[in-house]
Amino acid sequence: MEYRRLGRSDIEVSIICLGSMTWGEQNSEAEGFEQMDYALDRGINFIDTAEMYAAPPSRETCGRTEEIIGKWLAARGGRDRIVLATKATGPSDGLDYIRGEPTRLDRRQIAQAIDGSLRRLQTDYVDLYQLHWPDRPIKAFGELGYEHRAGEETPLEETLGALAELVRAGKVRTVGLSNETPWGVMRFLALAEAGRGPRMVSIQNPYSLLNRSFETGLAEVALREDCGLLAYAPVAAGALTGKYLGGQRPEGARMTLFPNNKRYFGEQGQAATAAYVALAREHGLDPARMALAYVLARPFLTSAIVGATDLSQLENSIAAKDLVLSEEVLNAIESLHKIYTYPCP
Repeated sequence: MEYRRLGRSDIEVSIICLGSMTWGEQNSEAEGFEQMDYALDRGINFIDTAEMYAAPPSRETCGRTEEIIGKWLAARGGRDRIVLATKATGPSDGLDYIRGEPTRLDRRQIAQAIDGSLRRLQTDYVDLYQLHWPDRPIKAFGELGYEHRAGEETPLEETLGALAELVRAGKVRTVGLSNETPWGVMRFLALAEAGRGPRMVSIQNPYSLLNRSFETGLAEVALREDCGLLAYAPVAAGALTGKYLGGQRPEGARMTLFPNNKRYFGEQGQAATAAYVALAREHGLDPARMALAYVLARPFLTSAIVGATDLSQLENSIAAKDLVLSEEVLNAIESLHKIYTYPCP
């Protein structure tokens, strides 16, 4: 397993991170335990979660994933064997059950959020604490571009100051961003340089063959500022396996169970998926492994977050670390990217 440094910290994380959002919804507690044991035995030392998981979020499953990880930590011990990351939920009126009110990233709610996560995780600290999405109006989760919309938002200075208090209290080792823009990352970094709080070490954004929008501005930030990408959905929520092509909906698959997630199923997305799957098969490659190997080879990547509902999927994802794509395959990927540039933002 390859390990890369988390920002400018002294923390080394595996290039593959174990995602957890299915635990407590699609996966049972026992299956979550099995995945963590399996991953740890194969060199993965990085686990990512969030206070709102399992996903899709609901009042019934909110916090359940962190609870499963906490029980695993209590049962297995060895907290220092893993790098544990979680996230504070950004603003959303529809998620008021998380903290009993509309969620914000202000000082009071961040203090409340970390204490809840630590309690559920049964630990005194998290290694990486991330802002799940910004506390200001942006386009994300299936949209590109920018539309300036005035509205109530927590000043970045207040949010970063709140995170600084968590670091000083020993509850958090490092901090990071998620679903963030180049402007947002650079403002947080500038505030840190001005002594207003800790420096961001990572950006957790979507990145896959179906969504390479990270490259247009954030890739330069990641490389120049040592604030690397934690790529989520590197296989596009399973779409790049090819299992949903032609309208297929395998029993028990995520998009079969939760059909409202249409991010990867528009006309262009399906056409791009079919082209990438065909390319993989033409070269005798597993489509999912090819897609993940491409992400793992990006110079701005720190770690790719992979989720699984069974061990065979996790095994296939881990195997991608050993796949080196040929120049022929890489050139073909770039040719397809020119045709299907950002089909699934």
